[in-house]
Amino acid sequence: MRVYEIYDEDNQIDIGILLYYKKNKSYIIELRTELDEWTAPLLFTSFVKKGIYTIPRDASLMWVRERVIPIGRQNIGSILSTHKMKEYDEMRLLELSEGRCSQDGLCIHRIEEIPQFVKDRSGHNLIDCTALDDNILMCFFADETVKKISLSDIGDYSKVDKVISNKALYETCTPGCGGYYVTFNDSIDIPAWLLYDKGRIVDVTYKDFLTFIGRNIVDTTRACELLECTRQNLNYIVRKNNITPVMNDVKGNLYIKNRLLNKEIK
Repeated sequence: MRVYEIYDEDNQIDIGILLYYKKNKSYIIELRTELDEWTAPLLFTSFVKKGIYTIPRDASLMWVRERVIPIGRQNIGSILSTHKMKEYDEMRLLELSEGRCSQDGLCIHRIEEIPQFVKDRSGHNLIDCTALDDNILMCFFADETVKKISLSDIGDYSKVDKVISNKALYETCTPGCGGYYVTFNDSIDIPAWLLYDKGRIVDVTYKDFLTFIGRNIVDTTRACELLECTRQNLNYIVRKNNITPVMNDVKGNLYIKNRLLNKEIK
């Protein structure tokens, strides 16, 4: 991850920071809470009016693209060659121009440390999440809070209705870059702050959850050892006793240990 300060040279004020996640080529902009609709970049005034200072990745990407040469530029090949670039790279072009644009006085400068105001805000970022039944997410946040959120409670948020109506899409749920959002098929995002705000606290910690997995989930080899049987016999026991693996795989399954041990084997 790279961190850049966004500075307004015209008004001589610190706007916030730009986070760039190179692996995913994703951007997140964190604005300072001192900004208002008059001092915030024009693209973000609608967010600031709502008290939103963590800008979603799609809007952050839009800000970046407004400040670089578009990939469809007629002489783009010559421009890339001049700067010894083998392929189009938005972030590299943004660095070369220091983020300057004729429409405003903003610029960027790379910094080594994440500012404290971003660290303080990141407590509501995700460290993990999982999609449960009935369109309910279980989210583990950086401040060690665990919450369950029904997507129907945030159904008015952009495109959430598509997630609710499509089980296959819903099950693609995964945390986004830096834990700033949950994403479905890497195309529909729900910001972490909204999940935190709408969620109901669950009295369990992420450490508890990991401990449960570590102590109670066993693979096929370990299951055979516990039951003192062969893989063929295990498959028979599973079918006969209606034991459902928590995950199926061509190389073997995963089981809840106590379900295996406490099930009456016939």
